[in-house]
Amino acid sequence: MISAGDFRNGITFEMDGNVMQVLEFQHVKPGKGAAFVRAKIKNIITGVVTETTFSPTDKFESAYVERKDMEYSYNDGNLYYFMDMETYDLIPIDGSMLGDSFKFVKENTACKVMSYKGNVFGVEPPNFVELEVTETEPGFKGDTATNVMKPATLETGAEVKVPLFISIGDRIKIDTRSGEYLERVKD
Repeated sequence: MISAGDFRNGITFEMDGNVMQVLEFQHVKPGKGAAFVRAKIKNIITGVVTETTFSPTDKFESAYVERKDMEYSYNDGNLYYFMDMETYDLIPIDGSMLGDSFKFVKENTACKVMSYKGNVFGVEPPNFVELEVTETEPGFKGDTATNVMKPATLETGAEVKVPLFISIGDRIKIDTRSGEYLERVKD
């Protein structure tokens, strides 16, 4: 059991049958009245963020979210198969649980598969990936204006904005959380 007075960033707990994670918290002691805890919490299964006020004595059941390293193997229609690196079992995960950042993941990439009580609810790709540019417009000599970007298609099919000097065949580093180009990778 965990009380609202013990909240810290990142703690997970059960509330009304849902698994919640504390994003931000603040202990408030007003001049008049009882102290309370104001917290920004996220439902980790649906992703909905809410701001709620708790009494410091409110008690909740702790929730253990398992994060397991698994390797993305392949997809078959809307099912994506991940291999458990310890047992070599293939686990199918529905495409609706993957999220937008999964478009930067190619086969044989290690990801974190998140589950609660054995039920998978999400996949976390690595924060940074290196991918090859398969399609982009050529940059022209003299195009030296700063911060000018052009669209590029990557080997996974994802589209990102890249600087003008990037050409087909270049390997680039992408931040999967924001989907932004970071740098060109030197071979």
